[in-house]
Amino acid sequence: MTSTQTRPDERVAAIGQDALAGEMNAHGCALTGPLLTAAECRDIAALYDEPALFRSTIDMERLRFGRGQYRYFNRPFPAPIEELRQALYPRLLPIARDWAARLGRPAPWPDTLDEWLDMCHRAGQTKSTQILLRYRAGDWNALHRDLYGDLVFPMQVVVGLDEPGGDYTGGEFLMVEQRPRAQSRGTVTLLPRGHGLVFTTRDRPVPSARGWSAAPVRHGVSTVRTGLRRTLGLVFHDAS
Repeated sequence: MTSTQTRPDERVAAIGQDALAGEMNAHGCALTGPLLTAAECRDIAALYDEPALFRSTIDMERLRFGRGQYRYFNRPFPAPIEELRQALYPRLLPIARDWAARLGRPAPWPDTLDEWLDMCHRAGQTKSTQILLRYRAGDWNALHRDLYGDLVFPMQVVVGLDEPGGDYTGGEFLMVEQRPRAQSRGTVTLLPRGHGLVFTTRDRPVPSARGWSAAPVRHGVSTVRTGLRRTLGLVFHDAS
């Protein structure tokens, strides 16, 4: 059965749990394989030109975040986006709980995304955080973390909507991890169209002389040299 004959949640179910956990533990990020078809990528990217679907638009250069633009979706989200969020959350949940245990932290995340978002809303984090990002030639995104409030899920996902090397050049996904008592470590990932990259939201456990330490992580996007780069950002906590 080809990816065009499956639903987004079925593609998520095909992700190897052990391989995903292994990559997240080793590198703090992991490619998922295809989550969206080329047609779904085109359809989602085209939504950027329908401003009524979004609650706000951010000009990164004006706010000194980099250069480019992104938009936060209004609810309800388009079907493929909601299906991916609902399917990805339980795949990431065991890793989140394992990380919390290693760091000796609470693991407040319940079994379902809807329960977790209800906790966020009761804490005053009610704004949607699903993002459609658009970068043109010369655009880039500064290193940052998408926290939005006190309640944070430790992983998030970005899905490429355009093909690197074809639709655009440059625009690599950047992740920088601050290692305990050591130089920071950088990771660069090219994001194939339709594929997802799971990455660390705030920090993650790394081995240290005292057992486990929290390594802070930030992410960004290198300068797009040519073309148009669009991505879908899936965040599993809402904003205050």
